Amino acid sequence: MQEPLLGAEGRDYDTFPEKPPPSPVERTRVGVLQNKRVFLATFAAVLGNFSFGYALVYTSPVIPALEQSLDPNLNLTKTQASWFGSVFTLGAAAGGLSAMVLNDLLGRKLSIMFSAVPSAAGYALMAGAHGLWMLLLGRMLTGFAGGLTAACIPVYVSEIAPPSVRGALGATPQLMAVFGSLSLYALGLLLPWRWLAVAGEGPVLVMVLLLSCMPNSPRFLLSKGRDTEALQALAWLRGSDADTRWEFEQIQDTVQRQSSPLSWAEARDPHMYRPIVIALLMRFLQQLTGITPILVYLQSIFDSTAVLLPPKDDAAIVGAVRLLSVLIAALTMDLAGRKVLLFVSAAGMFAANLTLGLYVHFGPKSLAPNSTVGLERAALEGTEQPLATPTSYLTLVPLLATMLFIMEILPLRARGVASGLCVLVSWLTAFALTKSFPLVTNAFGLQAPFFFFAAVCLVNLAFTGCCVPETKGRSLEQIESFFRTGRRSFLR
Repeated sequence: MQEPLLGAEGRDYDTFPEKPPPSPVERTRVGVLQNKRVFLATFAAVLGNFSFGYALVYTSPVIPALEQSLDPNLNLTKTQASWFGSVFTLGAAAGGLSAMVLNDLLGRKLSIMFSAVPSAAGYALMAGAHGLWMLLLGRMLTGFAGGLTAACIPVYVSEIAPPSVRGALGATPQLMAVFGSLSLYALGLLLPWRWLAVAGEGPVLVMVLLLSCMPNSPRFLLSKGRDTEALQALAWLRGSDADTRWEFEQIQDTVQRQSSPLSWAEARDPHMYRPIVIALLMRFLQQLTGITPILVYLQSIFDSTAVLLPPKDDAAIVGAVRLLSVLIAALTMDLAGRKVLLFVSAAGMFAANLTLGLYVHFGPKSLAPNSTVGLERAALEGTEQPLATPTSYLTLVPLLATMLFIMEILPLRARGVASGLCVLVSWLTAFALTKSFPLVTNAFGLQAPFFFFAAVCLVNLAFTGCCVPETKGRSLEQIESFFRTGRRSFLR
């Protein structure tokens, strides 16, 4: 009697073959295909961060060039150079303040696109500058655009990204900012300072063109009662084959619960103010590590130290190392978690800053610094090597983790206002540090800032351990539920 086919063995009679589980490579490929539109929208948005990073370090090669300019209207004194370097942060603070209104009034996408207006105008002013006022105004306008994008882009990215890739995509704003800085350093080796400003116009134009084809944030559309547009935006982002009904209903439920304006009584509720306070303190402490003044005066620092390579080459090398460090952090963030990354990076920065401070204080003295451009000579007669390099790239790891964590913990209802407030606090702190950095190094020596940065890292370690929850792999709604209920089961 013939055996039934269901019991037969061999490939020809394998009626119900078991499908092997997909390999990691296959899962990655499927994830990329499912999220390709999210990646495209993210790329369009983070071009604003590229422009921000480019504009932030614009002064690094330009200040030395202008201090040696033969044009009396453009020749900068040390005081004027400090204003040229630091006024960007005042513009960024104003941009962050305006984002508190524009984020919820125009929406995330249109706010990012609006930043192109002051950015393009600022670059044009600096490219055609014939006096200090044009340089300062152009610098402030590009800073305003940078502050606006710094507040809007992370919100946009976090709201369009699914939890599975939100960690990786949350790293792209900082990654593109670092890439923008590296591009400026590289172009600084080839182009005069006016053409550096002209080159800054390109990414701004491309950003506007690409974003005009991208959807708005589904959460923002739902908050404005545009449910059909929100569903269409979510379906476009997730792809035609994705089932978006559950995700749409979850977002819709959250938005409906938070549709009324935030009252003062609600703002005093712990579930609302606690994550905002944590976010503000994280941005404040992150800026106190000194990354902004180091980047603004990077080539001037190299000019004032006895280094083997030309200062422009050293600055470009630092930019490349910064880019590598952010790439490593982005790849490990979803594996290790945000909190672990904050711990490890803060510990590493503490060791690096303490070592550098001790070396400046007790190490060999430089016989003849190359110049005193941008900083006082006495402030930098402490070492034969460029001490700014390690801290300038180590600081990026906690910066990256901090930015992503803040965008995840801010209450959805207050995210537009709170993100702008975070940018405001961050850049006001950066302005104070950037203006005071030359004065402090002149009065106390270069080791003083490094000892201060090391102390800040210790405070960061304690703060992270006591107040920061892990958010890896959780939706924005789950994270908010944690602060509302205090139940850690939401974050497990």
